Amino acid sequence: MTKTAAECTTMAEIRENIDRVDEALMALFSERWSFIRRAAEIKAGLGIPADVPERVRQVRDNARRNAEAQGLDGAFYEDIWAALIGHAIAYEKAKLGEL
Repeated sequence: MTKTAAECTTMAEIRENIDRVDEALMALFSERWSFIRRAAEIKAGLGIPADVPERVRQVRDNARRNAEAQGLDGAFYEDIWAALIGHAIAYEKAKLGEL
């Protein structure tokens, strides 16, 4: 059953809701990845390289700012986004033949 953290009174409820949120996060990551795949296709047609440092910095800054706006540790979430970005760049490099 969907509950807020404050509404949970047992560890079973906490775990159930953490699992629910994790599943929702994976659905969002899947959607995000669909845009990475499409970006590789568009970049190939335009001759844009996989790694665009200005965009990487912008996405990392956005992650930090968005995390902090939610009361989260901006540096931690920027690091997570750095890993996401690195994985996406490696994928795009393979698709673009940049390896």
